[in-house]
Amino acid sequence: MRIAVDLDSSTPHYEQIRAQIGALITAGALSEGDRLPTVRTLAADLGIAGGTVARAYRELEAAGLVSTRRRLGTVVTAPTRPAGRSHEVARQLVATARSEGISDAEVLDLVRSALLAPDPAIPG
Repeated sequence: MRIAVDLDSSTPHYEQIRAQIGALITAGALSEGDRLPTVRTLAADLGIAGGTVARAYRELEAAGLVSTRRRLGTVVTAPTRPAGRSHEVARQLVATARSEGISDAEVLDLVRSALLAPDPAIPG
């Protein structure tokens, strides 16, 4: 499992970790039953505070993607979804953005912004 934290990003470190692990689970790179590194180990590897990793793990647990138990650690509990149309759409989005010269960081910011914006198709 390869996780990286951009220390200069405006995205909180815990959110970067949560998003990357969630993506690994969704993509099938982490499967049900796989163990995540301990909070202490991942924090040391990333050079960040243990509380930051713990928060990311709590958020993943609240989303039903992992479970933390004494002596077992944190394990993936969500079954992976087979790659389907959503993965194809995501790959097309990335390819289009890159062909337009949009950086990966900008793509993520744009997608987050679009997700937070009110949906014009929904009256409200």
